[in-house]
Amino acid sequence: MNASRVAPVVGIVGCLAVLVALVVPYLTTEAGAAGTYYATGAISPLVGGLFAVVAVVVFAAGRAGRTDPATAAGVTLVFGIVVALVSLVWALTVPEAVVFQLSTDSALEYHRWVLALCSLVIPASGVWYARTLGLV
Repeated sequence: MNASRVAPVVGIVGCLAVLVALVVPYLTTEAGAAGTYYATGAISPLVGGLFAVVAVVVFAAGRAGRTDPATAAGVTLVFGIVVALVSLVWALTVPEAVVFQLSTDSALEYHRWVLALCSLVIPASGVWYARTLGLV
């Protein structure tokens, strides 16, 4: 098992987990409620989702050799930190009252923390990727 090829795959899986977590409220709440849910925090986690989409491309390009692996590791580490910070800031600032008003589904109660946890995988895999290349 070549760690320099596994680390980007873990990063891609982390990015996809963030994107899936961002879609869940749209599937489990009434129309328009997810927009309200995401707009109530200090910053929308959809901004982090945008960075996660770009990180998927960079992880894949670094793994396939279309981008210098060292550059890909650095870029994904920075993007991962941005995704994690945005998700954590949003999770800490969204009012609990909004969460409980939007859905009676108890899964939404833990959604913001699951999103924050998933977002931590991206910078962790970026660090792992950089370490496998001898950069850190």
